[in-house]
Amino acid sequence: MSSKFKLISVFAFAMVLASFATVASAQETAQPSKDSAQKAEKMDRKGFGRHGGPGKRSGREFGGFRGLHGIEFTDAQKEQIKQIREANKPDAAAMEEMKAIHDAKRAGTITEEQKTRAKALRDQMRVKGESVHQQILAVLTPEQRQQIETRKEEMRKKMEERRQLRQQKPAQPANDNN
Repeated sequence: MSSKFKLISVFAFAMVLASFATVASAQETAQPSKDSAQKAEKMDRKGFGRHGGPGKRSGREFGGFRGLHGIEFTDAQKEQIKQIREANKPDAAAMEEMKAIHDAKRAGTITEEQKTRAKALRDQMRVKGESVHQQILAVLTPEQRQQIETRKEEMRKKMEERRQLRQQKPAQPANDNN
C-alpha cells in the first residue's frame, strides 16, 4: 500500500470515529439520568448555593429570620416584614469596622481595644437582631407562630438525632498505609 492511501485511510477512520462519538454523546445528553433529574428538582425546591438562588425565598429575604421560609403571608404581612427589614438594615460603617477587626484578627495583629470594640459591635447586632425578631413575630398570626414553633421543635429533634449518631459512631481509625 502506498503511503498516500494509508494517510487517506487513517483520516477517513478518524472522521468516522469522530462522527460516532458526536452521535453517541448527543444521545447521552438528550436523556438525562435519574440522578440529574433529582438534582434539578432539588435545586428547584431549595435554590442553589447557601442562600438560595435568584427568585427563591430564603430566610435572608426576611432579614435573616429563616424560620419564615415556607409560611404563607398576606400581602400586608409581606409589606410589613419588608419595612421592618428596610428599617433595620445593618450600618455599613459598623460592618466595615467589623471587617477591619476580622482582618486584623486573621493577620494576628488584633489589639485589646479592637477585641473590646468587636464584642460591643456583636452585642449591638445581637440586640438589633432580637428586636427585628420580635417585630416580625408581632406581624404574624398565632397560627403562623405555631408553625414556626413546630419547625423549631422538629429541627431540635433532628439535631439531637444527629448528635446521637455522631456519638454512636466509633472513631475512624487512622489510615495506615505502611
